[in-house]
Amino acid sequence: MPRNNTLYLVTGMPAAGKSTFARKLAARTGACLLDIDTCTETIVQAAMERISGEPNDRDSPTFKETFREPVYETLFAIAAENLPHTDVIVTGPFTKEQARPHWPREIRSRLGAPCDVKCVFVHCSPELRKRRLIERANPRDEPKLKNWEKHLQYYDPDAFPAYPHFAVDTAAPKSFETALNEGLLD
Repeated sequence: MPRNNTLYLVTGMPAAGKSTFARKLAARTGACLLDIDTCTETIVQAAMERISGEPNDRDSPTFKETFREPVYETLFAIAAENLPHTDVIVTGPFTKEQARPHWPREIRSRLGAPCDVKCVFVHCSPELRKRRLIERANPRDEPKLKNWEKHLQYYDPDAFPAYPHFAVDTAAPKSFETALNEGLLD
């Protein structure tokens, strides 16, 4: 009997290490990698420039109301196209979904392709996230850094997903290897 392909959902707060973890996972598994920024950034920037004149805005109500759902729907539509052929990694914040205990099952049903769903939640301290934001110097992070306390209120550092997941502290040495040893690829 052929095995189902696997959808890996790599989630977490900005600068927690989602993209880095997802790239390592893709290199290890050969899975198709769908990073939220790679898949949608150019389109979102063009639209935000047109809508508000702020192409790097990712924190305003205008951005969230206009793009949150379409961006996620795009990622899952691309995943659904690829899952019949290969494993897929989707990485993005998915902050609202954290509170939904059945979210992985909802995603599997919505995709229309038989697959296993494995969730990875990457996290680290707010201080390390702030340092990473400063170091990567991406213009879309400037509002987060200018209003750091407000940013921290939006992303509860103690909130872990309500659904089954692999928790990965990206500040820990060999955090990727630890996740593998805990059965991520089983």
